[in-house]
Amino acid sequence: MHRQKNNRQRILLSYRWLIFSILAIGYAIVYFHRVAPAVVAPELSESFAIKGGALGVLASAYFYPYALMQIPSGLLSDSLGPKKTVTLFTLVAALGAILFGLSPTFFSAILGRTMVGLGVAVLFIPTLKILANWFEKEKFAIVTGFLMAIGGVGWLWAAAPLAFLTLWLGWRTTFITMGCVSLALAVLTYLIVKDRPSHILNPGNFHSKASHLSSSRKKQLSLFMGVKIVLSEKKFWPLAIWFFCTGAILFGFGGLWAGPYLTQVYNLSKTQTGSILTMIAVGMIGGSPLLGYLSEKVFRARKPVLLISSSIITSVWVLMIFWIDQLSIASLYGLFILLGIFASGIVSVGFAAAKELFPLQIAGTSTGITNLFPFAGGALFQPLIGLFLDHSDRLGIINPVEAYRISFLGFLAAAILALISALFLRETLSHQLSRRTPRAM
Repeated sequence: MHRQKNNRQRILLSYRWLIFSILAIGYAIVYFHRVAPAVVAPELSESFAIKGGALGVLASAYFYPYALMQIPSGLLSDSLGPKKTVTLFTLVAALGAILFGLSPTFFSAILGRTMVGLGVAVLFIPTLKILANWFEKEKFAIVTGFLMAIGGVGWLWAAAPLAFLTLWLGWRTTFITMGCVSLALAVLTYLIVKDRPSHILNPGNFHSKASHLSSSRKKQLSLFMGVKIVLSEKKFWPLAIWFFCTGAILFGFGGLWAGPYLTQVYNLSKTQTGSILTMIAVGMIGGSPLLGYLSEKVFRARKPVLLISSSIITSVWVLMIFWIDQLSIASLYGLFILLGIFASGIVSVGFAAAKELFPLQIAGTSTGITNLFPFAGGALFQPLIGLFLDHSDRLGIINPVEAYRISFLGFLAAAILALISALFLRETLSHQLSRRTPRAM
């Protein structure tokens, strides 16, 4: 009997990695859709006969529902259950990707892109909830790190591999294929993923965030009160501005305009462009653990790492603007990997600071509100840069190189504002706020 119990336990311990694999592939698809327009921007412009402003609107249609759904995603996960939530919204994203690939008009493409953003917006929080139920507390941070790294693989897939697939299959077939992959993933999630381990296992062996939350439900603040506490905290706003500006750079440039910049200013091929864009993903994958290590082990503080990141990002933009069309290919690779490394502080350090700034009772609310800002930055800057490029000739800027130089001043301004905001951040690791719930103003 004891041997049979051990066998069942080993099976379930292995089964959780199958669950992780399915959920992680879904998270990689989140990143794929987030940055894919940077590679297929020329094809989208040609297919729908649109210019930069409309292209920015199309790409940013992903970000608006993504930002707005951050807080509701936790509520949906609690009410529907995390497995059903992941299944349902993966299906929404799949249908959106297929519609995007089949779109005959610009407006139907916007609808498809919006559905993709709506679908993938709700995957992260219920995914964490399922993993928290299946993995021990001491392994949960490692598993979450693996999940983030696989998200970076999704960014990688949206660079050079997407460029190759677009040349081979065309952008429409590629996105329809991704939609079909997501459909299959939704089916696998429904059939295989379980919200928590079987009762055969001792629940005490697992770090079950759900059970912890249910046992302390009475201590939880209302959503309205949590939102009020976060938004009324003055020390939150420098961090929020930092997130907005850094997200504007990471998603506005890396998610869209980096591709057209490389093809139009440097006349690079699609595969060359995809190869350089890959460096942002490589930097992101390596940057998160690097900056986390610097914060936890070297500086033992959050603020210095955020300051260093913002300083380097600002320096990168100074170089790119002043030598907008004179950088060597090797320099472009280097600058793009620096952007990937030091913009990835959003995940590894910025969210840690956001979590530590508030009491544990509103950790979910504070994280959800914080996550609005980087995507709001991307949603604003993608069409804003495009509109300027469209109308630069009215300002007497005929040379497209100069148009990119001046439009990229917006990214430099965002980098400088992020740096200034970082100066006003409160250190949260060395001097954490009291765990007592602050009184709402």
